[in-house]
Amino acid sequence: MIQVVRPFLPPSSEYEELIRGIWDRNILTNNGPLVKEFEIKIKEYLNLSGFLFVNNGTMAIQMGIRALELKGEIITTPFSYVASTSSLVWERCSPVFADIDPETFNIDPKNIISLITKNTSAILATHVFGNPCEVKKLEEIAEKYNLKLIYDAAHAFGVEIGGKSIFEYGDISTCSFHATKIFHTVEGGGLVCRDPKLLNDLSYIRNFGHDGPGSFKGLGINGKNSEFHAAMGLCNLKYFHNIKKIRKTQFGRYLDGIENLSLSSIKINPDCEHYNYSYFPVLFKNEGDLLSASRILENNQIYPRRYFYPSLSRLPYVRKQELPIGEDISRRVLCLPLFHSMTILDQEKILTLISEGLKD
Repeated sequence: MIQVVRPFLPPSSEYEELIRGIWDRNILTNNGPLVKEFEIKIKEYLNLSGFLFVNNGTMAIQMGIRALELKGEIITTPFSYVASTSSLVWERCSPVFADIDPETFNIDPKNIISLITKNTSAILATHVFGNPCEVKKLEEIAEKYNLKLIYDAAHAFGVEIGGKSIFEYGDISTCSFHATKIFHTVEGGGLVCRDPKLLNDLSYIRNFGHDGPGSFKGLGINGKNSEFHAAMGLCNLKYFHNIKKIRKTQFGRYLDGIENLSLSSIKINPDCEHYNYSYFPVLFKNEGDLLSASRILENNQIYPRRYFYPSLSRLPYVRKQELPIGEDISRRVLCLPLFHSMTILDQEKILTLISEGLKD
């Protein structure tokens, strides 16, 4: 069986060595030494201004919304994982969808301005499949209209643009370290921001607002993560460069294969200096072809994933909007299996089956 992803696991002996230290110290959570070390290592590895390790990427978005005190309408993308939109609604904000670019799959800046009203407080944009948004254009819009800018960078670990980490853009960037991601801590997420005061506020929000054992600075939530998850992150970080190198080769192999089938994939932002090859999305000519390809793959115990379907504009708890590009792309995109231990034969089999499915 071939799943859409297979998490990388470091040598068990390396993880066990860190776990023995947890047993010796008997500190399991509450900002323990491994969490602190992990935060330092991530900052150094990605050259970040400020970084907080949290329990997942969804909570990171929600804490970011709360720290920026956002209200009213937030312009966002219809083509992302549901957490982008559900977090807005959970925090009592109203998502307003701007249609996407049909090649990069990211929110299209030219579709944003007409949606800005007196009730608009922010833009929440996703770097879809780790592909950087047009960060300069989005920053210009945010500055001109006095809007906050949050990036859902769940897929974008290790991606660089403009000579720095993609996490360094916007007022806040959030990331996910879920097991399905190219870099993971089993469960986990992160918050990145350049403003020291905002980072400090987020650190209180992460821990119930505690300002000492018996006092509180403000409203907070339990966004902490554990020593066990930090241990996995510390182990995996040593292997990230090699994992990305393997993924790049696999990505290129798929790209050559689908071109032979007259299919296409995502167009990577040309300003992107370092991409991470987290996912391989295939854009089919129509939904029928996608379903035929999916069916033959699944009949052979190969399980791709419809990232992202349906369009978030069709969720039952949001105001309906007509977004022809986003809805069209969501119906035609299928992510093929991609992980570090895939073999050439695995990929060749997948491509052959897709070709057979397109002939049905």
